[in-house]
Amino acid sequence: MANVTFERLAIAGLVMIVPRRFGDERGYFMETYSARDFAALGIGATFVQDNQSLSAQPGTVRGLHFQIPPEPQAKLVRVLKGSIFDVAVDLRRGSSSYGRWCSATLTAGGGEQLFIPQGFAHGFCTLETDTEVAYKVDGYYAPECDAGILWNDPALGIAWPIAQTEAILSRKDAILPRIRDFASPFRL
Repeated sequence: MANVTFERLAIAGLVMIVPRRFGDERGYFMETYSARDFAALGIGATFVQDNQSLSAQPGTVRGLHFQIPPEPQAKLVRVLKGSIFDVAVDLRRGSSSYGRWCSATLTAGGGEQLFIPQGFAHGFCTLETDTEVAYKVDGYYAPECDAGILWNDPALGIAWPIAQTEAILSRKDAILPRIRDFASPFRL
């Protein structure tokens, strides 16, 4: 795995991956995904769909999103332009970290990627203007399985990098339920 470095984060299953960049006067090349390298890290997800978002303003919060069974999704998240404060919340019943969150800053310049397994809620806050985020998922979008948890639920205590009154949210994200009102179908 000479083309990638990785770090296991504080919650089991979350992995920060940094692909190696090969640069010269023209710019750089990097391999952002290799099934062989990811399998060596214990990541066996088979990605089936790529998604991309553009957030025009810093302070845009997207999340905390996930899909419930029978169509859960693991994600591999990276930033194409700008930077984000990326968050994953463990929703796996039986996990010693159930309801806990972990965060990482992902930047286009650094090339960091965050692998988030099934059973986690995911969200992010943009830190720069015109931030573009791309992520691979191992399950197709299924509207009937689409779910979420309120981004600023006090029970989670996420230390977002913006004041709650400054967050730019979709109507949908502003009215998501709190974790106490969610009966998690995910098991460890």
